[in-house]
Amino acid sequence: MMNKVKQLAINFFYWLPIRLLFHHIKNNQVLLLLWIVLFMIVTGNFGKLLGMPYLFLDPEYLNKVDFMSFLWIGATLAGFTTAYHITSYIIDGHRFTFIGTITKPFTTFSINNNIIPIVFFIVYTVHIVKYQFYNKGIAASEVAMLLFGLFVGYIIMSTAFYVYFLFTNKNIFKYVICKVDEKLKHSLPLTRVGAMKKLNIAKREQVRVDYYTKPSLKIAKVTKDKGFYDRATILQVFDQNHFNLVIIEFLIFILLLVLGLFRHNAYFQIPAAASLFLFFTMLLMFAGAFSYWFGRWSITVFIIILLALNVMSRNNMFSREYQVYGLDYEIERVDYTLSAIKKSNNEENIQLDIENTLNILNNWKANYMGQGKPKMVLTCASGGGQRAALWTLTVLQRADSITNGKLMKHTSLMTGASGGMIGASYFRELILRENTDSLSVSPYDFSHTRNIAKDNLNAIVFSLLVNDFFIGGIKHDYLGFSYLKDRGYAFEKQLDMNTAGLLNKSIAEYKMPEYEAKIPLLIMAPTIMNDGRKLFISAQNVSYMAADPIYENWYGIDFSRFFYRQGSGNLSFYSALRMNAAFPFITPNLSLPSSPPIEIMDAGIADNFGINDAVRFLYVFNNWISENTSGVLILSIRDSKKEFHINQNRGVSILEMFTTPISGIYSNFENLQNINNDSQIQHARSWFKGDLEHLIIEYDPELNLKTTDRASLNWRLTEKEKNSVLENVDSKINKDKMRKLKLFLN
Repeated sequence: MMNKVKQLAINFFYWLPIRLLFHHIKNNQVLLLLWIVLFMIVTGNFGKLLGMPYLFLDPEYLNKVDFMSFLWIGATLAGFTTAYHITSYIIDGHRFTFIGTITKPFTTFSINNNIIPIVFFIVYTVHIVKYQFYNKGIAASEVAMLLFGLFVGYIIMSTAFYVYFLFTNKNIFKYVICKVDEKLKHSLPLTRVGAMKKLNIAKREQVRVDYYTKPSLKIAKVTKDKGFYDRATILQVFDQNHFNLVIIEFLIFILLLVLGLFRHNAYFQIPAAASLFLFFTMLLMFAGAFSYWFGRWSITVFIIILLALNVMSRNNMFSREYQVYGLDYEIERVDYTLSAIKKSNNEENIQLDIENTLNILNNWKANYMGQGKPKMVLTCASGGGQRAALWTLTVLQRADSITNGKLMKHTSLMTGASGGMIGASYFRELILRENTDSLSVSPYDFSHTRNIAKDNLNAIVFSLLVNDFFIGGIKHDYLGFSYLKDRGYAFEKQLDMNTAGLLNKSIAEYKMPEYEAKIPLLIMAPTIMNDGRKLFISAQNVSYMAADPIYENWYGIDFSRFFYRQGSGNLSFYSALRMNAAFPFITPNLSLPSSPPIEIMDAGIADNFGINDAVRFLYVFNNWISENTSGVLILSIRDSKKEFHINQNRGVSILEMFTTPISGIYSNFENLQNINNDSQIQHARSWFKGDLEHLIIEYDPELNLKTTDRASLNWRLTEKEKNSVLENVDSKINKDKMRKLKLFLN
């Protein structure tokens, strides 16, 4: 009995699927790394804060999670799996020479190479079921339909590849090879020499295999066949697989090209997870080709190429400017120097801008003629992607509704970052349209809430894949200027669709409504990466926010004045929002027409809550506000909890000992801003001559009635995350704060 068990163990160990698995672990870590990343994502161990697992567990297509969205996922997963088999075969097929002596060599190899893909598919399916059942609570029949879509997509794509390989192993292969063989011999001499080198290696470094699984799924014993070492046979087998690899890569490129040409059509904007599978497929094939060509020198050659690319990049050989729409990048660029900053923010300009804003404040006060001194609200909306946009809009709708429209009437300024300002800008536009359009717009209608919550990630990720990486060069016109259609364009286009085109304006179109105090003054303040200053963007000139010449403090630049010659008033309002929400890697850093180019990053880097700018505004107009109002409220709409539990001390690993100083600052980045903002408000109470209150309405999922998980930081929210945000307004604490707001305004 012991001998039989021992023999079974030996047979199992030398079974081809097991040998391939061990061989990958030992030699093909790059291929395994992509699978590991996918395993970590779908199990929620990587990118959960950014919502990456939900892209795979709850993919959205045409604003729906349904059969079709999962069909796309299944099809692209099958493509990635096939690329994994091809790459493995090209790299290591020569180490299992018996494969070349049997029929359907690649099909046989793929079946035996399926342990990792099968395990992944099972794990992925289990997590889909768990998420759909326990997180969304949908019916078993609906979950079955989603999985059916996944299976159908996977089977269709796998069948297409199988049919292709089936034919290339038979007559069609022989016909095609006859046509291309001579070309391969002449155009790929080094490749064929490489094949013979692989053959020589194979003779010396064979991996022992005693059993393998046939295409019929039966276990067969390996029999040696010396015919495999015939030169002609080896070259033919090599040519076949090289040709197959080229064809598959070509088909994937054609797919990307077709999807890319129609990428602005919603039907061609595949789920973000499907785009990631396609991207991983290209990486896999690149890694395989690289490993095949350079063998053990791969890492060395890769480092040399990286260094060469770095040198070329320093010489602007790969430089690419991500531009904003409406500015003229062709005329002479403005100098970005300290002297230019001082010139733009001189005392005369600042005084003119202060007088203009005083006129706005007087127009605002005129709305309360005969009613005594009004209360003033400064609304600050935090950043946080789609989560913050939905939360800010929801809070403003509820707060303005329960105060009978008083909130927006009393609000004189709106500041903030990223998604929060998108939500605030959208609501401000709804208020403007309600008061000016002949067709009445209800700012409290739930359709607007649905709009702001719509997916804005599929278009961005897909554009990143097909446009920024592969196609590129396609341009579009805006106000007579030509700009590249990059992922920034995809972001603005999708935002325009999601908001029904209501914000499709130049920034100058808000100048008069703001001046007449029909809507609050809105100031965005993205961060200038060159030196850490702020870029103050507004329909008005607001140089008083950017500098204090008396004390020689230069906080930033006033966009309207600094880029006046480049047409600052023509700036697309969507581009202004994009500058304020330049999320790393997703929405790219933007360049402005200056010398050197001003590089713009998310406003949240300097202040994710807009408190800094509100206090600065209060400081500049301290005298007028204290004399003409009966009190000021800084209303902070946060998409995150302000107070956090302090973690208990625990053992520190060696790695943490090295990373703690940096990781500690990073993990407490938001808390550092909280402390700074609290300090500023407390200090403001010492110099402000009137009454100053601070009210925070925060999204805290722990207070929710049904859900407790926090929505992810992303440009796409699942239905569960949307509900988490919407339900939070009705928490007891937030209801109490709404009552406080109502009392303040009354």
